[in-house]
Amino acid sequence: MRYLKYLIYLSPILIFTVWSIKKDLSKNALGTKSNPIKFYFTPSVDSKTITSNAKELMDFLQKETGYYFETAVPASYIAVIEAFGTDKADICILNTFSYLLGHKKYGIEAKLRLVRVGGETTFKSQIITRYDSGIKTLEDLNGKKFAFVDPSSTTGYVLPKALLIKHHIKPAEEVFAMKHDNVVTMVYQKQVDAGATYYSSPDPETGEIQDARVRVKKQFPDVEKVVKIIAFTEETPNDLVVFRKNMPEDMKNKIADALIKFVQTPHGKESLRKIYSIIGFIKTTDADYDKLRETIVKSGISLESVIK
Repeated sequence: MRYLKYLIYLSPILIFTVWSIKKDLSKNALGTKSNPIKFYFTPSVDSKTITSNAKELMDFLQKETGYYFETAVPASYIAVIEAFGTDKADICILNTFSYLLGHKKYGIEAKLRLVRVGGETTFKSQIITRYDSGIKTLEDLNGKKFAFVDPSSTTGYVLPKALLIKHHIKPAEEVFAMKHDNVVTMVYQKQVDAGATYYSSPDPETGEIQDARVRVKKQFPDVEKVVKIIAFTEETPNDLVVFRKNMPEDMKNKIADALIKFVQTPHGKESLRKIYSIIGFIKTTDADYDKLRETIVKSGISLESVIK
C-alpha cells in the first residue's frame, strides 16, 4: 500500500515527464522547422541558377507535404554522396553514376526518374570539338587533349570514357572541368581539342539545341557554328531523385508524389526546366540501372576508385 501511495503521488510527474520528452522529440523530428529535410542539388550547372529556381520548389513541397525543407549545392558529386553518409542529405536530384556510388556505399534509394524535353527518359553523352579542329572521328582523338566533367559524372565521364576505351582511343592528356558548360567553354576557347558532355535532343517545337552547348549560348551566341558533335555514347536511364536509406517510407512517398505534382504545374515545369531541363518525373527502381552497372564493369571503371 505504501508503494502504491507513492506511485499515485508520482504518476502526474511521470506522465508530465513522458509528455515533455515526447513533445520535445516531436519538435526535433525530421521535417520540422528545427530539423528541416535537406534537399541537395548536384553542381552540374551554375549554382546561382539552381538556388534562384529551387526556392519555388521548396515552398511548394512545404505547402503540399507540411514538412520544412532547406537546400544545398555541394562543390562536387562526391561531396553529395558523402553528405548522405553523414545524414547531412535526405533527398537529391542526382546523376546516375553518383547514384550507383551512393547506393553501393550508403544504400540510397531510387524513387523517381527525370523526364526531359521531348519526353526522353533515357540519355546519352556527346563528344564535341570545334569545326576547325580537323577532328572528324573518334580515332582522330588519339594524342589530343580531352576534357571530361567530373570523375563521377555519368555523361561527363563514365559513358564517354567507356566509349573511348571500347574504341582504343588514348588522348595525350585528360582534364576535368567539373561542369558541363565549362567543358563546352574549354572546347570553344581551344583550351582542349575535344570534350564530353550530356546530350539532349533539340526542342521538338522550336528546333533549338538542348544539349550542353545551350548552357553557354548567352556568352557565345555562335557556339552552334563553332562547336560540333562528332559521336554519341549508348543510352542509359535518366538521372533520378534519390532518398536517404533510413528515411520513413511514408515521408519518401509523400515527397515523391509532391514532386510529380509540382512539375505538372506551369511554374513548376518552368522552374525545373531551368535547373536540369526537367519536364516531368516517372517512378523508377534500382533494377533500371543494372545495364549501366554492366557497362561500367566492361569498361574497367571501378566504383571504389571513384569513391576514393
